[in-house]
This record gives sequence, C-alpha cells and structure tokens, in this order.
Amino acid sequence: MELSRQIEALLYFKGEPLKVAFLAKALKVTEGDIQEALISLERALSGRGIILMQNGDEYMLGTAPEMSTFIEQFVKEELDRDIGKAGLETLTIILYRGPISRSEINYIRGVNSNYILRNLLVRGLIEKVDQGGRSTVYQPTFELLSYMGISRVSDLPGYEETKAEVEKFNKSNIENEQDAGDNEDFAEED
Repeated sequence: MELSRQIEALLYFKGEPLKVAFLAKALKVTEGDIQEALISLERALSGRGIILMQNGDEYMLGTAPEMSTFIEQFVKEELDRDIGKAGLETLTIILYRGPISRSEINYIRGVNSNYILRNLLVRGLIEKVDQGGRSTVYQPTFELLSYMGISRVSDLPGYEETKAEVEKFNKSNIENEQDAGDNEDFAEED
C-alpha cells in the first residue's frame, strides 16, 4: 500500500497533530520516507476540500481555507442545536471521570465519540490537554464550570459517591482479572 495513503488514513483516524517521528515508528519506515510521502500527500490533496497542515514537525489534516465560509456556517448551525443525549453523556463522563482519554470515553460509551468530542470542543465546554508525547486527555473548561455555577469538579452533585463507586468497580475488575489469570495458571498445571 502506498505510504502517503497510509499516512492520510492515520492522520484522519487520529484526528490530531502527529509528529514525523511517530509516523515513522508507527509505519516502520524512516523519517525521510515519511517526509517524501507527506509531500506526495500534500500534492494529492491540492484543490480538494482537505489540506495537509504543518506546524514544525507535526502534521494534521484540516479543511481548505476556501471552505472556511461553508464550515463557519455549518459550525453556527451546529452550535444552535442542543448537545443531545450523546453529548450530555460524554460531558458527564468527562466531568466525573476526567481528565480522561478518548479511548476510555469510547470504551465507557461503547461507541466512537469523535464527533461528540469535537462538538463539545467547538462549544468550549471541554478542552484537550497534552500529557506529553502521544497522550491527550479531555477535561472540562473553566467556562463550563462557571456556567454550571461550581468552582471545582468536586462540587458536582454526588461527585464523591460516584468517584467511590467507580473506584470500587475498577478494583473489583482488577481483582476479577487477577483471579481469572490465577485460574488459567492453575488449569495449566493440571
């Protein structure tokens, strides 16, 4: 498969800036190969609705500048709608479990939450925080806390009880996994 297509797919899937070094490692090629493929990808996207954006050694897919009026109109329409049940569910997860990664949110909800997360980001209700390297987590913004009339997440109704229940559940899962592993070891000895 052509390297530029693999990079395009990876950039689309991740939906965030990726470093050349990460792309090289993930695709098991040299950074020089990645640079050549990025040039090819940029040419292939020329004249389309999507462009390849660069900031230092990070790359990301974005919308073409000439699409800004269309996208702006779409965003305004999106902001006029309610966040809906899925948005409220995702926001609750971030409030009560945050900071939390996208994969954890997807696991808890059982579905891909990329669209919902983007919607909440655009509205300024949540923010992405880089935890160094490839790790990014989501957390509520100060604007959201202010809108809710609280000064810290721990002021949420039932926060301590919910946190205790989640910790109890997580501890139970870890113990169950350990027991399952012990049972497998025991079965192998027979």
